[in-house]
Amino acid sequence: MKNVLTLMAALFLLARPMAQAQDADSIPKHLNWEFKAEKKGEKEYTLHFTGKIDAGWKILSVAMGDDELNTRIVFDSLANTRAKIVTLTENPAPQEGYDSLLESSVKYHQNDVEILATIRFNDSVKDLRGTVSAWIADNAEVFQEDAQFTFSADASGNLTGEQGWFKTNTAAANELKRPAIDMQNPVVKAGGILGDGNAWLMFVFGLIGGLVALFTPCVFPMIPLTVSFFTKSAQDKKKGVFNASMYGFFIFLIYVLFSLPFHAVGLVDSAIFNNISTNVWMNLIFFTIFVVFALSFFGLFEITLPSSFASKADSKANRGNLIGIFFMALTLVIVSFSCTGPLLGSLLSGASVSGDGQAPILLTAGMAGFGVSLGLPFALFAMFPGWLSSLPKSGGWLGSVKVVLGFVELALAIKFLSNADLVTHWGILHRETFFLIWIIIGILTTLYIFGVYRFPHDSPVKKLTPVRIVFGLLFGLFTLYLIPGLTNTKYSRLKLMSGIAPPLSYSWYGKDAANKGAVEPDVINDYEKALALAKEQNKPILIDFTGWACVNCRNMEENVWTDPEVHALIKDNYILVSLYTDDRKKLPEDQQFKYVGPNGKSKDIVTIGDKYATMQTVNFSNQSQPLYALITYDEQLLTLPVGYTPSIVEYANWLKAGIEGWNKVKKQ
Repeated sequence: MKNVLTLMAALFLLARPMAQAQDADSIPKHLNWEFKAEKKGEKEYTLHFTGKIDAGWKILSVAMGDDELNTRIVFDSLANTRAKIVTLTENPAPQEGYDSLLESSVKYHQNDVEILATIRFNDSVKDLRGTVSAWIADNAEVFQEDAQFTFSADASGNLTGEQGWFKTNTAAANELKRPAIDMQNPVVKAGGILGDGNAWLMFVFGLIGGLVALFTPCVFPMIPLTVSFFTKSAQDKKKGVFNASMYGFFIFLIYVLFSLPFHAVGLVDSAIFNNISTNVWMNLIFFTIFVVFALSFFGLFEITLPSSFASKADSKANRGNLIGIFFMALTLVIVSFSCTGPLLGSLLSGASVSGDGQAPILLTAGMAGFGVSLGLPFALFAMFPGWLSSLPKSGGWLGSVKVVLGFVELALAIKFLSNADLVTHWGILHRETFFLIWIIIGILTTLYIFGVYRFPHDSPVKKLTPVRIVFGLLFGLFTLYLIPGLTNTKYSRLKLMSGIAPPLSYSWYGKDAANKGAVEPDVINDYEKALALAKEQNKPILIDFTGWACVNCRNMEENVWTDPEVHALIKDNYILVSLYTDDRKKLPEDQQFKYVGPNGKSKDIVTIGDKYATMQTVNFSNQSQPLYALITYDEQLLTLPVGYTPSIVEYANWLKAGIEGWNKVKKQ
């Protein structure tokens, strides 16, 4: 609990695409393996694993006699059904000696080792995948170092070994890079991807989050105390105003500084934010964190950073200069984390939704807005100390604010669970189920605000204040607004929930029942089929790079594509193919491969999402969704691609430009 903020930062470092292979040089290795196979008879082979060991290191033998510390050859689950290891030997014979770290006698190799595995196939000879799991040690440490391998079978029954679980497939890689798509020469100079100004919107969200945090028990009581300290301890009023202003500025600066490491992470891996927003495990982790935050707000326990953090900051805050003021601001940021942490988590997850290189900028914009809202009041109240008397007194209402925030965090947690459900197609959180849970949360929040029930730590609500009535009505009206989402009517299309709730097609009532008026793709996740269909019908293609967990994609589908003019332009003039870049369904084994890009970096193409996310990047130099491109069936680019375009007029004009380009191509 105490390290939640650290955990959330670490998530960004760990959230690399699950199936993406890392560069060989990016992970320290003390063993280098070569893999060869020798045919010994029908369905029988000897696999040679030749390892070169770094000087000063040793590899533990396969004959250690310890099931935990011996070096092993492990086939993956599918390979285990195809073949079994008959014998396992090594060359040369292992040395034997006492190891001070393990405090026992060990068998080991130094410099070079060759492990020979005699295997027998159960049926026909097929590809094998597995791992050499080796224990290595020097004088200071001992750990396990794994190397993945693949033995590929050809038509003659010969096996060829290489490092990694996936073969480098030039033909499959060429299918991803479509040379006919020329981004420099569209038929019509229309479209283009421009910045959509989301940084300012994120700044506003940050402002709102900071204002909410201001009225929490961790922050609100600090305003009069801190301002009084600065104004009374200073030699004159001017000095007191300056100190308090710097205090507010440093609060702002600290929150901005918190976002800087994520810029570095984004430079290391530009796909990391997209992976955060769509990766199943990341969404489940965020779901868990937000549930924990909600339970904390309900008063079940307190989330704090380690007390040593606050103690160290507070010990340096006694200095009577700007450094001391900075550490006073840092102390406030640390001790208020139990209230601000969940709100900061919302900003982190909100920034990741952009899914591209803009995410770090959005995070900084959100943090800046949060810091302004939190730091500005300290400066203003120092300049105008008379305002302090107008502040409401701290009391039980602050606890009520935390509980309401707990319900909000619980609703946000359901959104992350929904993301995981959508990309895996579990079917546990359909659109109507999502609305039902939110409606229940809305009812509970409304009843709580009106004092119908209370938590053990709450004071009784003796009188409904105007503020309580206003917020109770707002939550109640919003809950009523959600109710049509449970129905199979035209009213189920709730614009405010576009991109938040699951898509209309992910419904209790079936794919088409609640989706009347929307544009259904002609083809889903099959680009080659779309090309063939377009040629057959003599139409151009609208490529829709989308995602199950993509908020802006749902906004386009439910608010722009449903416009009668846009709907007609797409259905009458284009073959629409939707390619889901976050689809976690695995490709058939013979279609999985290692893609090596022009920069030499490799990526394992394992899922449908891997395939089409890579295709989008290598052909259109863009990783954000949605992305729309108009091409002919021989892949001539009709216009420049466009991204999120909420303006119906702009999007319709872009589609018309594509039709103009198609007519030019037909004349040629």
